[in-house]
Amino acid sequence: MRTRLLLLALTVSLPFTPAASALSEYGIEGMGVVSTRADELRATLSADGQRIIWASNREGGAGGWDLWQARLQDKRWTQPQPLALNSSADELDPFLSSDGRWLYFASNRPGGHGGFDLYRAALDADGQPGAAENLGSTVNGRQDERSPALAEDDGLLFSSNRRGGAGGWDLWQARAGAAGFAAPTPLAGINSAGDELDGSWLGGGRGVVFARANAGGGAQLWLSHCRQGQWQAATLLGLSFNSADSDTRGAVLDNNAPRELLVSGKARAPRAGGLDLYRMKAPAVEGDASCR
Repeated sequence: MRTRLLLLALTVSLPFTPAASALSEYGIEGMGVVSTRADELRATLSADGQRIIWASNREGGAGGWDLWQARLQDKRWTQPQPLALNSSADELDPFLSSDGRWLYFASNRPGGHGGFDLYRAALDADGQPGAAENLGSTVNGRQDERSPALAEDDGLLFSSNRRGGAGGWDLWQARAGAAGFAAPTPLAGINSAGDELDGSWLGGGRGVVFARANAGGGAQLWLSHCRQGQWQAATLLGLSFNSADSDTRGAVLDNNAPRELLVSGKARAPRAGGLDLYRMKAPAVEGDASCR
């Protein structure tokens, strides 16, 4: 999967209003601040709704893809800044734990176990992350691990192109234990011979929203429910720009508004640049928790 995308142009800035955006199918997130002429990939919000962290290939970071943070002021996202933990390599796929203690992300920085590895960093009282720590060889292998996401009980969901899946990139889960995460297992029933990426738990693990690569080189968002220990056949997520000729991915629940999703995509309007960040209502989850 490519980690460099084309830059497009933008000049305007619009307010961010959580209450208003929840009424529409989608609304762009932070025009000119969060969504810019660059590409923005996968955003995660703090439980108090005051901070947003996302990945961007905009200028001003440490190099390549970096993690950026902005704060809410007068209902607008302001003061976008790169995080101090960024390296000259790529940092992608941020995920804030719902308890506010940890920032999880993926990076291909030196010192890992393979290509992209999963990391986490402890957050201080002001929401600033400390040093990055690798999740270890039980989770990270010689291939790539991307898009970490946690359920309410810290069950880890991520994507990997390691052996043992259905082919290409697959979704994997690892249960949390006293000594860290257990050995991961693939999500049978969801994974296919194609690429499954960017998975996020819904309903505490009763459902999964994820991206599946399409023939056009992009991806579309899909939804699967768990029933009696089996992941059901996935259905396309109802979103106007979630089409076969577009690129829609990176769905993450808003920790402050858990009935809403933030997604990365390319809507015709409103549009800031390449991949922008949008808000939509989270789909209803009809499954049970027996798959975890």
